Amino acid sequence: MKLRYKLSGGLLAVLAAAVAWLAWFVSHDNDCIPIAKAGESDASMAAIRHGCFGGPEVLELARVARPDPAADEVLVRIEAAAVNPLDWHYLRGTPYIMRLMGAGIGTPADTSLGADFAGVVESVGPNVDSFRVGDRVFGGGSGAFAEYLAIGADSSVTLIPQGLTFEEAAAVPIAGLTALQALRDAGGLQAGQKVLVNGASGGVGTFAVQIAKALGAEVHGVCSTRNVERVYALGADHVFDYKKESYLDSGERYDLIIDNVGNHSLLANRAVMTETGTLVIVGGQGGDWLGPLIRPLSAMILSPFVGQTFAPFLARLKQDDLATLAEMMAAGQVKSLIDRRYTLAETPDAIRYSETGRARGKIIITMD
Repeated sequence: MKLRYKLSGGLLAVLAAAVAWLAWFVSHDNDCIPIAKAGESDASMAAIRHGCFGGPEVLELARVARPDPAADEVLVRIEAAAVNPLDWHYLRGTPYIMRLMGAGIGTPADTSLGADFAGVVESVGPNVDSFRVGDRVFGGGSGAFAEYLAIGADSSVTLIPQGLTFEEAAAVPIAGLTALQALRDAGGLQAGQKVLVNGASGGVGTFAVQIAKALGAEVHGVCSTRNVERVYALGADHVFDYKKESYLDSGERYDLIIDNVGNHSLLANRAVMTETGTLVIVGGQGGDWLGPLIRPLSAMILSPFVGQTFAPFLARLKQDDLATLAEMMAAGQVKSLIDRRYTLAETPDAIRYSETGRARGKIIITMD
């Protein structure tokens, strides 16, 4: 019996040591690596880089080699970019599961930053016939906080509708696609349904309110006092000021809830959903380890036992959906709300502001 206890204790000790080592291995940060720089020339560009994981203080504005478009790519001269929470998650390498999924262990796998962009096609690869030099385009790629970006012509890039500025277009891709896909795909929204957007004044929320109205829904939003009129102006039929009231006590029942905040439990939300309602989890708890996984895992466990659907959600950059958003913008159904503008050199400040969670709409980076 004593031998069995000793063996069990030994195995537990080995397992604990292995878990501790894995935790250290995934979470440790190496020293910053030098950024490969280029001199002042036509073949170089200004770009934001980070040679290590960390906060905005590790960001560096450097001159680096300008990309050359491959045979099936276009080279875009960027006029404006937009900040998303995705950017500072990659900057910090958190939650740590991102590092196991390709963000890099110890050191960033990609030292560039930024996804949303809008600009002008500078050149095209020999296999590209869908874009021409001089086209105004917007989309989502990798390394948008820079003066130039090479991106596949068949990937997440499309033409900017007439009448839209570069800043308005740059604000759309990630937030707009998240709102569209959460409502239409994950939420299965139908005209005439009642939708609640929790976090209606943020980047995703402002698009979600407008897109839900364009799809024929009755839309209720949740935001702070200072943003109530702004959300009404986007087309919301009713707005809850969370500092004064809670939608949980309203007596309303929703066919679809888009939750960008995660400040109420799944069971609490279930009480204000219809019998076949859907909750789409876009945002949730913070934390570097298990925090971001708790709500998605809880949703997967709960959904089979109830009539409602609890759907964890991650958006995908898709060219067809960008084109759909472009059509909505051209028709005046969707517009971008811009909170603040920063120059490329001020990107660290833009990231700091984004991390406060207080942005009213989108944060724009301009190429000055």
